Amino acid sequence: MSVTTNPKETSQQIGSNRSIRRLLRQRWLVVVLTLILTGLGAAITGVLFKAGVHVIEDWRLSMLKELPAWFVLPAIGAIGGLISGTLIFKLAPSASGSGVSHIMAYLRHKNVPMGLRVGLVKLVAGIVAIGSGFPLGPEGPSVQMGGSVAWKMAQWLKAPVSFRRVIVAAGGGAGIAAIFSAPLGGFIYAIEELLNSARPVVLLLVVVTTFWADTWADVLQGLGLDPKAGGFDSTLGFQVERTFTPIVRFLPIDLGYLMALGLIIGVLAELYCRYILLMQRKGTLWLGKQPILRMGMSGFILGSIYAFLPKTFQHVGELQYLIGKGDANISMALGTFTVLFITTGLAAASGAPGGLFFPMLTLGGAIGLACGGWVEALTGHIPTTYIFAGMGAFVAGCSRTPITAMFLAFALTKELLILKPILVACITSFLVARIFHEKSIYERQINLEFSEATSISTPP
Repeated sequence: MSVTTNPKETSQQIGSNRSIRRLLRQRWLVVVLTLILTGLGAAITGVLFKAGVHVIEDWRLSMLKELPAWFVLPAIGAIGGLISGTLIFKLAPSASGSGVSHIMAYLRHKNVPMGLRVGLVKLVAGIVAIGSGFPLGPEGPSVQMGGSVAWKMAQWLKAPVSFRRVIVAAGGGAGIAAIFSAPLGGFIYAIEELLNSARPVVLLLVVVTTFWADTWADVLQGLGLDPKAGGFDSTLGFQVERTFTPIVRFLPIDLGYLMALGLIIGVLAELYCRYILLMQRKGTLWLGKQPILRMGMSGFILGSIYAFLPKTFQHVGELQYLIGKGDANISMALGTFTVLFITTGLAAASGAPGGLFFPMLTLGGAIGLACGGWVEALTGHIPTTYIFAGMGAFVAGCSRTPITAMFLAFALTKELLILKPILVACITSFLVARIFHEKSIYERQINLEFSEATSISTPP
C-alpha cells in the first residue's frame, strides 16, 4: 500500500475531497441512492454468479455418473471455453481475465472500457467457464461486475471524476463482500488495493457500499438464490455464516511456527505470481490473435488433466472444503497444491474470466496443512491455525494486501481468536514476497496486459 507524499498528488486529493463533499451537500439523496443501487447490483451479480456456477458444476458432475471422465471433462471444458471465449471476444474483450487488474487499471487512469455490457458479459462468460471446469474463482469477476455497475450508476448521476473513481472502487469492494460474505474484507480491499487512500469521506462511501452489498447478498441467498449459504433465514433473520468451524488453540510458541510458515509461503507465492505471468505471456505469444481457440484449447487440456486424476480433484470447491476441514493428509495436500498451481496457470494463460483469490486460498491452505503435519510429526506440537493462516498468507504474498488477506481468511471461520495467527503469517509472507518484487500480481498484470495490447495493435 503506497503513501502519497508528492505535493501535486496531495493537492489533487484535496481538490477531490472538496468536489465529493460538494456533491454530498448538493445532491445527497442521489448519492445515497447510488450507493444503495451499487451495493444491490454487486450483490445480485455476485449471487447470480455463484448460483450459475453451481448449476453448471452440478450438471457436469451428474454427467460423470453417466459417461467416462476421459470423455466428459475434456468435452465440456472445450465447449465451455469456446462459448465463453466467443461471448467475450465478440461482445466485450475487456471482460477477459480476472477482472481485478481491469478495475485497478481504470482507477489508475488507464483507458479501460466500463459499463453494464462488460459486467453482463463477464457474468455469463464467467459462469460458463468456471462451471465447465476452469479452476478459477468468482471473486475477480465479482470485482469487475461490481465496478461496472458502480461506473454506470455514477454515469447516470453525472458525477465528477473524483466521485466516479471512489464509487467504482466501492463497487469492486462490494463484489468481494458479496462473494465472500466479508464486508470488512471488501471494505479493506477497496481501500488497501484499489484506492490506496484513507480519506474520511472516501471511507464513508466505501463502507456503506460494501456493507450494503453484503446485506443484500445474504437476503437474496436466503430468499432462494442460494438457501445453503446460511447468511439469512426468513424466520430467524440474519445469521453468522461460517464455512468452517475449527478448534483454535493459539500458544506463544505458535508465533515462531507461523513466521516460518509465512516465510515459506512468501517464497511460494512469488513463484506462483511469476508462473501465472509467464503463462499469460506464453498464451499471448502462441495464440494471441486467436483468443477463442486459446480458451477452447485450454478447456480441453484442463479437462484432460482432471479426467486422469482422482475424483476428489474433479470438483475444486469440494477440494478446498476438504483442505479447510483438515481431512486431507500431507500427500493429498501437496498433490492439491501441485495440481492447482499448474492448472490455474493454464487457465490464466487462456484469458478465461475467473479470479485467483479462490485458488490462492486453496493453495495456501494446502501448504499450511502440509507444514502443520510436518510440525506435528517432528515436534509433537499440533498447530491448529496453520490451514487458515496459510490461506491468508498466500493471498497476502500474491496481492501484497496483508490486511485484506487476513479478513478474507477470517471470513471463512468468523472466529475472532484466529485473527492474530493469520495476521502474523500474512505480514511475514507479505514482507518476504516484497523482497523479490515490490508490485502485486495484479499490478504486474496491468503492465503486461497494456504492453500486449500495444504490441498487438501495432502493425509489424
